[in-house]
Amino acid sequence: MIEIPTDIPADLVPLSWLIGVWEGTGVIDYRVGDTHYEGEFSHRVSFSHDGGPFLNYSATATLLAAGDRPAQCLVSETGFWRLSRDATDEAPGPGLLPALAAETPRTAEDVERQRRTDGGGFPIEAVLSHSDGVQELYIGEVNGPRIDLGTDAVVRSAGAKPYTAATRMYGLVEGHLLWAWDIAALGRGLASHASARLEKVQ
Repeated sequence: MIEIPTDIPADLVPLSWLIGVWEGTGVIDYRVGDTHYEGEFSHRVSFSHDGGPFLNYSATATLLAAGDRPAQCLVSETGFWRLSRDATDEAPGPGLLPALAAETPRTAEDVERQRRTDGGGFPIEAVLSHSDGVQELYIGEVNGPRIDLGTDAVVRSAGAKPYTAATRMYGLVEGHLLWAWDIAALGRGLASHASARLEKVQ
């Protein structure tokens, strides 16, 4: 059963089942030529909100020690998730520019009008920044307790390894957050590379 917090903006209701801190383990399985990347990792993910119409996101992953291989920090991510909607004069930005009009409180009916006309879910976007110099803009859909995302843009710093596209899937299954992450990296096309099962800890 999904519990919806009472103190969140209407725009966050479709994403409210994500709110909290999730921890668990996952597996890596990705091949590039003769190299096989594999192992088990611990994972901690946090979704929170501070009153705005978006979720704050942070995540860390650490490869678990195995045999002679020590534990290794893999990546940290931060970002923001929100329903996709057109910018209006009621929204601040870009940068520190204030809004040009007073904000009209949005209702559940306003949000419901954003649902896809074919009866599907709500369009969403997520902006993620990785500690290894990669930034991603994802677009996708939340439909009940399931989210499907695909990159619309990927930006890499000069020191980042080749990484060109990704998809992610998140789902709430029997109270656990399950996710799978496919990537196109190091010259290989889009393929499965990691998945995890997380439990809410707070």
